[in-house]
Amino acid sequence: MSKKDNELNHLAIIMDGNGRWAKKRHKPRFVGHREGMDNVERITLAADKLGIKVLTLYAFSTENWARPKEEVAYLMNLPVRFFDKYMPTLMQNNVKVNIMGYLDELPEKTYQIVERAMAETAQNTGLILNFAFNYGSRREITSAMKELGGMIETGELKSEDITEKMISDHLMTGNFGKYQDPDLLIRTSGEQRISNFLLWQLAYSELAFSDKNWPDFNEDDLRKFVDDYKHRNRRFGKVDESDS
Repeated sequence: MSKKDNELNHLAIIMDGNGRWAKKRHKPRFVGHREGMDNVERITLAADKLGIKVLTLYAFSTENWARPKEEVAYLMNLPVRFFDKYMPTLMQNNVKVNIMGYLDELPEKTYQIVERAMAETAQNTGLILNFAFNYGSRREITSAMKELGGMIETGELKSEDITEKMISDHLMTGNFGKYQDPDLLIRTSGEQRISNFLLWQLAYSELAFSDKNWPDFNEDDLRKFVDDYKHRNRRFGKVDESDS
């Protein structure tokens, strides 16, 4: 593959730094989460204009339940606020909403709004806005292994027939077909770790890190990262002829 013809079909973002954004301004953490929510709309529309097919946003991890109860309660209410405020914009731009995670563990009001958002946008054919909400990659992989193990127990599958594609198809991104794996992962706030996010799917993804906190990450920042990605040389373990 040439260094200038990479297509960016699936972009994943770890939206980090809402709390630090608020602390820097001497404001409560929830203010940072609110600003971060508003930024989701801006970046979603920018990603759509750039031709991205799937935008996966790490919104709430299975580990985030350990945060203070007041903060968790606020985070659980953010989907209600977001979809109440931005659903008309999503519909107008043909955006399809998907939520991946352990949704049955969410508070009833949160569960109802995310189910409604998916149902109301199910027929849209544009960018897929995929929220990872109450999501953890190790648990996701464990769940997939249990599903495959159950198929072996019933005789539906033999262990020697398990393939990497089969595992990928049983993960929460399996319904994205050829766009299951992110081409690029961006993490904001200067942190440089994966944080139990898409561990299987990121095997050959390109990684990029921004020092900006998520509420400050803007459309120009996104375009710069996308342009940088398009000029990278993705070899997928192969040898580039130009290097030999």
